[in-house]
Amino acid sequence: MNEKVGADRLFYLGIISGVLMFLMFFQFQLLTGDQTQMLYKGYLGAYQGVWLSYGNAASAVGNVPGSLSAWLIGGPLLLWDSPYTPMILLLAMRLVGFLLFDAVIRQIFGDRVRLLFLLLCWFNPWFQYESLLYNPSYLFLFSAMHCWSAWHMRERASFWHMIVHLLAIGMAMQLHYSWPLLAVISAYLFWRRVLHVSWLGVVVAVLLIGASLIPYALEVMNNTTIVQNVDPEARQRYIGWGLVHVYPVFKSVLYWLRYGSWLFASKLVNDTQFIWLAGHEYWQLAAVWLWRMVVYGVGAATVLLAAKANWQLWQTIRPRLLRSDCGPINGETWLGLYAVAAVLAVLTSAALSPIIFNYWHLMLVFPYALFPPLLLLVGWSKRYPQWWGRGLVGASLFCLLVNVIAATDSTKFSFQADYQQQVEAYLQEAGLVRQP
Repeated sequence: MNEKVGADRLFYLGIISGVLMFLMFFQFQLLTGDQTQMLYKGYLGAYQGVWLSYGNAASAVGNVPGSLSAWLIGGPLLLWDSPYTPMILLLAMRLVGFLLFDAVIRQIFGDRVRLLFLLLCWFNPWFQYESLLYNPSYLFLFSAMHCWSAWHMRERASFWHMIVHLLAIGMAMQLHYSWPLLAVISAYLFWRRVLHVSWLGVVVAVLLIGASLIPYALEVMNNTTIVQNVDPEARQRYIGWGLVHVYPVFKSVLYWLRYGSWLFASKLVNDTQFIWLAGHEYWQLAAVWLWRMVVYGVGAATVLLAAKANWQLWQTIRPRLLRSDCGPINGETWLGLYAVAAVLAVLTSAALSPIIFNYWHLMLVFPYALFPPLLLLVGWSKRYPQWWGRGLVGASLFCLLVNVIAATDSTKFSFQADYQQQVEAYLQEAGLVRQP
């Protein structure tokens, strides 16, 4: 009982610490075009009652369908006119998403492993670095809804879980064109007979998604430019371009391994200049190179660990990949099958994609890439229990250090930035004022 109470206390302390890190990242963000696109649609709806039926423009195709991105910003503003209200909604969505993942992890492994997943996911700089008001930051909740609902339908069909499952795909579709990743995972799990479908739930979910897209369909009839990209180079791309050029598929596999490691985005590492040491040139230069050596050194080591975890998972799960295997599936095997389905989804999406993926294009599968390392580390913790506590403390301190530095001095964040002032300046520049 005492061990459980201690684990629960650490878990909630970790949740609070992650929330504080999110707030730090959010306050120090530097507004870019992606955020201002979201802000424009939200404030246009809240201030002038114009709710656009389409989202941000994509790299090689038109705008994403649906008005969800406008409501995610504008909806909270209707309740309280402050630049921070959309942030509160984003934080709530990410917290709910993590708790859904935690509910699955707790049922499979128990309380101790919850702390490990808390570290791998909630503290992870890959996750915290995306604390911005732009499309990929919102996808975490839909990843969680998809996994959580699939877990509850592994043995029997469920009307309500089926609706949640398909709504996760439908809402992700209104934010980012990476939504087919979830669809491919569902297709594999259904084919493998570890996802039992409620067809009534399918009908209801499809109707709900379709109804939400009616304004978009009406807009397309009058404005076909939203389904096209004006860039001539983008128009030369086609479905299957990634498979023809091979490199996009290879790069997507590398991102899968990097998500499961601490080899973070180069923007997080290379552009940190330790500005607060300006005036002390040699100290600043030493800090920059020490930072890069440590982060890239840890990153290289952990990407090898992620590769080992994925290879070990493949060796373990390979005999159970086909639907002809009708044996009982325990929680760890199910988690492994889900991770393999996510890899299949990444390969399929990269092959069909008309662009070369960057790390934010695949953020939907970030939490799934943590499953192979999680399974590997759980096995190690059983063999080397004496290192469990020390490892968690050391890894937590490393993530805390990286998050603090990245949130105050990197490409997207600076301790000199003030989020509220930037939003107010942007609203004046864009002429967005509340109508009486």
